[in-house]
Amino acid sequence: MVSAELRVLYVDAAVLALDKPAGLLSVPGRGADKQDCLSARAQRQYPDALITHRLDQATSGLMIMARGAEPNRQLSAAFADRSVDKRYIAVVKGILAAPDNEWGVIDLPISLDWPNRPRRIIDPQNGKPSTTRWRVLAHDEANQTTRLELEPLTGRSHQLRVHLQALGHPIVGDTIYGSQAASAAARMLLHAQSLKLRHPVSCEAMHFVSDAPF
Repeated sequence: MVSAELRVLYVDAAVLALDKPAGLLSVPGRGADKQDCLSARAQRQYPDALITHRLDQATSGLMIMARGAEPNRQLSAAFADRSVDKRYIAVVKGILAAPDNEWGVIDLPISLDWPNRPRRIIDPQNGKPSTTRWRVLAHDEANQTTRLELEPLTGRSHQLRVHLQALGHPIVGDTIYGSQAASAAARMLLHAQSLKLRHPVSCEAMHFVSDAPF
């Protein structure tokens, strides 16, 4: 059971910054049992709040909602044209060696695996271009895991999860893309930690941070 608390990090007349817990949908799903979600909780308190982007249900961390149609248009466009700087923290299975230049790049096209929806796959022929930057923060030799900082330069569904699986280092707790050993966790260890963007009205630079709870 996900706590019913709405974690508001920032609010003004145009922007709402929220901290989504793992296990909570971003928007309603199909069926009566999938109506509890971050957007519905926010709209009970802020009726004009609108979704600008999403996180997977299993992912925790920062989400931005717009208050009103024009801020929503501006913020949605900012996410679509990649002018929002997004950083994630993940713990992956195995000891992943640090790249020579500190940051590594995964540049592999992703498409929907139609027979196994909502799963995604690497698809060199039909996939959409997808790029992720990554760097090693720490190794845990005892548990044979690696802590990473991730920067998705594109915004494909499940991008980080698919790209890390393609490296051979699935995210710990990922029940879709992880091996049985990688999924032995209470939750998926992926967290949206940092967002940098321009305010949709004032154009002021904004930076939101949510420390990873793992």
